[in-house]
Amino acid sequence: MRPSHEEDQAPDAPLTQPILQFGTSRFLQAHVDLFVSEALESGQPGAAPGGITVVQTTENADSAARIAALANGSGYPVHVRGLHAGRLIDATLTGRAIRQAVHVRKDWALLREAISGPVQIIISNTGDQGYRLDERDNARAFTEPSRVPHSFPARLLSLLHTRWQNRPDAPLSLFPCELIEKNGEVLRGIAVELALQWHMPDDFIRYLTEHCVWANSLVDRIVSEPIRPVGAIAEPYALWAIEKQPRLQVPCVHPSIVLTDNLHHFERRKLFLLNLGHTFLAERWLRDARAAEETVCGAMNDPALRAELEKVWQQEVLPVFDLLGEGDDALAYVAQVRERLLNPFLAHRLADIAQSHAQKKQRRIAPLLALAASLTRANGTIIDQPLLTEMMAGDI
Repeated sequence: MRPSHEEDQAPDAPLTQPILQFGTSRFLQAHVDLFVSEALESGQPGAAPGGITVVQTTENADSAARIAALANGSGYPVHVRGLHAGRLIDATLTGRAIRQAVHVRKDWALLREAISGPVQIIISNTGDQGYRLDERDNARAFTEPSRVPHSFPARLLSLLHTRWQNRPDAPLSLFPCELIEKNGEVLRGIAVELALQWHMPDDFIRYLTEHCVWANSLVDRIVSEPIRPVGAIAEPYALWAIEKQPRLQVPCVHPSIVLTDNLHHFERRKLFLLNLGHTFLAERWLRDARAAEETVCGAMNDPALRAELEKVWQQEVLPVFDLLGEGDDALAYVAQVRERLLNPFLAHRLADIAQSHAQKKQRRIAPLLALAASLTRANGTIIDQPLLTEMMAGDI
């Protein structure tokens, strides 16, 4: 029997969920939130601690519409479409884990109460600028509790200070889902630096560094389109790789969640196979002035272009993973990536992927070439990488 949300959604009702999420993105709806929903509905004891309260952090009209739709507690659709293990998947799931939805400014007092009460886990996905600080923020946020900070790091720090004052011994795990390497450590560093700048007590800073558990993780799922007012269209593939550490409380148990001692392996695999594949296709799209609306799937169905990409994977990338002792896993991952790129349902335009192309080449290709060179120096095995070397030498 599904829980009723009517009481939760009453005006100014207490926030009672153990998971607090900053950000309303369609990605989270089709990833973390859906995982928690499926765990709760699995009936498996301890599969998830409970539901989610979502916090709108911007004044964006689409975000406001999502919050209004989520607040009624009826769930939202996730349309999963694509290829999985050679089979065509076309199914609509319903996410039901989000049980309360609030606005960070309008409901700040409720958030302060919640952080001193039921919250065990904090999740965030605040976008490309989410960690940017705001010069309007200062230590008055701690002497005037009703004052709502402007930046996400300052808001989080203020709430953690409230938690420390009221429940300093209660466990708390934080899961930033922004696509930043070592995202947990980065967010912790920003919070600690702010606390030091604002001359917060040493005991509070120790609470941030020693008591709070900041998880490094990697999220991976292509969520191509929103369903309005709330919901998403996503591919079948999904991964949340989370770095193991003591006292970590995960939001749920789910087949797509992997706890690992080697998060870098998952990051490297995604960067050098999936992301590099996208960038290679974008390079050819730019170089050859291909059709403006061409999609990844369309490019993959061009025999000549597909053959070039396969050659890059097989001859210029996978040998690097072989030398790392990760060849079998990388080969299996390429098979998954190939299915993802051939997904006929995802309108993934190469024009969008080609944005900031030069910077993407520096992030996705240059490190691979450097890694190959270092492995050659270490063991004498030469990896020939003419196509990738040509890409880095070009002006595109």
